[in-house]
Amino acid sequence: MGTDSTQMATGTVYEAAFPPGTPVRVSETTIRRDKSIETQVIGVVQAWEDMPTGSWFARGKQNRLWLKRLRLRKADGETTVLVVDDGTSIAQLEAASE
Repeated sequence: MGTDSTQMATGTVYEAAFPPGTPVRVSETTIRRDKSIETQVIGVVQAWEDMPTGSWFARGKQNRLWLKRLRLRKADGETTVLVVDDGTSIAQLEAASE
């Protein structure tokens, strides 16, 4: 599996670079007090969505904090939704040959 290491700032630039149907590897880094944890998910982009957090203490548009979310279909058929933030990087993968 080859990659095109396209990494950009979060937000709408990701939507243009990785439209639905694009195979991607999403890496998310969570920074903890004493270490950081990185997780990776590989799948095909299904959709980009702006959704509120639902948090009672978050403030923003309509009293909600809106987050960019990415819906992926993994190889086993599972659908997963990821929040795209400053700790996220996305790389395009080569399409699998059928």
